[in-house]
Amino acid sequence: MTAITPFLALVRKDLLLYVNDKRALMLHLLMPVLLAAIFGSLFGGSSKSNTGAIDIGLVVLDQSATGQKIAAGLKAEPTLRVTELTEAQAQEKVRAGKLSVAVVIPAGFGDAADSALFGGPKGNKPELPLYYDPSQSTVLAMVKGLLTQQVMQTTSAAVMGSAGAATTEKQLVEVRAAAPTDPAAAQLGDFLDSLKKFQDQRAVADAEKARTGATAGAELETGGMSMPFATRDEALSSGPKYNGYAHSFGGMGVQFILFMGIEMGIAMLAARRLGIWNRLLAAPISLATVVAGRAVSATVIAVGLLCAIFLCAALMFGVQVGSLAGFLGVAVGFALVTASFGLLIAAFGKTPEAARGIAVFATLIMVVLGGAWVPSFIFPQWMQTATLVMPTRWAIDGFDAVTWRGLGLAGAAPSIAVLLGFAVLFGGLAVAKFTRDGRG
Repeated sequence: MTAITPFLALVRKDLLLYVNDKRALMLHLLMPVLLAAIFGSLFGGSSKSNTGAIDIGLVVLDQSATGQKIAAGLKAEPTLRVTELTEAQAQEKVRAGKLSVAVVIPAGFGDAADSALFGGPKGNKPELPLYYDPSQSTVLAMVKGLLTQQVMQTTSAAVMGSAGAATTEKQLVEVRAAAPTDPAAAQLGDFLDSLKKFQDQRAVADAEKARTGATAGAELETGGMSMPFATRDEALSSGPKYNGYAHSFGGMGVQFILFMGIEMGIAMLAARRLGIWNRLLAAPISLATVVAGRAVSATVIAVGLLCAIFLCAALMFGVQVGSLAGFLGVAVGFALVTASFGLLIAAFGKTPEAARGIAVFATLIMVVLGGAWVPSFIFPQWMQTATLVMPTRWAIDGFDAVTWRGLGLAGAAPSIAVLLGFAVLFGGLAVAKFTRDGRG
């Protein structure tokens, strides 16, 4: 009983000091909530939020029917927000970073694309200039895919319909001239002969429909080639639908709680420099009791902060915790890592000033590589493997497992085990150093 009383008194004293420190509460509770809200909105937000359309510029210099239909198709694409500009305006906005991509449909593109659809002996292909921000290469690839779909559908509709007879006749003249020396051109000529007959039949049918007042070949003229499949996207997880805020709250919580561990270690160093540590150890209290008291109080504070942070996430952003036991396991595991990290700083630090700089740098490295700012699955594969040596990676993966992944306690068990291992490692090194240095 005599050993427990001072231990509980030390823990109670640390908890009261922390709760009464309004600056610490603001830093370790309000700041992670604010930053998590910002990062969560950047990475998809809640499952009910929609991905915003991509802003692109469009320069239409081609007045042909094909060029106009391509432009209209891009404007109708729901994933794009198109702004028509002059070519100079488009270049300027891309240079300034105001647009990711600008598409130019040059004069004569429609007619040239119609002629180049089946290649021909010369194989001349018109070019579509695309101006893009070099930092937005991923957006460029997406726009290229949508542009390809629109061009193929529009040009094939123009060529296959009766209105494409003149283009086919022109290609036949070129192909027949090359056929004596090019077997491939002869085969293409056979295909174009069949296409010409089909177009002539359509022209007769269209003329008859026009005479009787029917719509002339509407289906064929507006059809053309299209993608021969449609995708059905279905997000799968064991728990609730993906919520980007769940990951960001875990990441920011891990970061700022580590900062709290730094403050605990720095406070111990300051106490040693001021002589408070020696006076405390001069009382009938063992070194183990003092160190254990600091570790337990830091653990309790860290668990309380994590619970408060995720409570804010649940109430404000709809984050769901699928397994309370799994969440508490990860929270306690990481809280012990935080406490042992603070002891490590206090044990090996020379001065508060020097220790703070090194500890902050080490913490930033851990949180960045652990996936607190950017999810670790975005990292290259080698980096994803390398970051497994970071306790922060296991903590964030554990919080993901018990929130939006819905994996429960079993899914979080590996993270909990590894976190406890890091806590034992850090704590063991700190205690060994304290013991070697004696009573301060």
